[in-house]
Amino acid sequence: MSPRAAKKATTAIHPPDDDRFVAGAELLRALANPVRLAVVDQLHDGPRCVHELVAALGVSQPLVSQHLRVLRGARVITGERRGREVAYRLTDDHVAHIVGDALRHATEPATPPASTAPPEITDNQGAA
Repeated sequence: MSPRAAKKATTAIHPPDDDRFVAGAELLRALANPVRLAVVDQLHDGPRCVHELVAALGVSQPLVSQHLRVLRGARVITGERRGREVAYRLTDDHVAHIVGDALRHATEPATPPASTAPPEITDNQGAA
């Protein structure tokens, strides 16, 4: 048993309404849209204004603004006024890592689960 599994086995089980799970679910819900994932991916490279996100993502300005509102509400991003524009940035790199890991995982080739059954013996195996 791995050390992490052993630790989990000896600690109390947390109910699903534990604040950590609720907060984690809210964060994942805020990220659960391809446009929002793309916004986070863009902002990982540095702050961007709405018009830059529109050009990079190829979607409309109202759609980008709507998704920015969701991400701001989830405290994933913050905005800083630059004259007439607002530059959006990630509040921290944790979310960029979550999104990057999710994208890498989603594009990995599927690996079949390891079989626990012993290999079968064919007619020519084990024959003396």
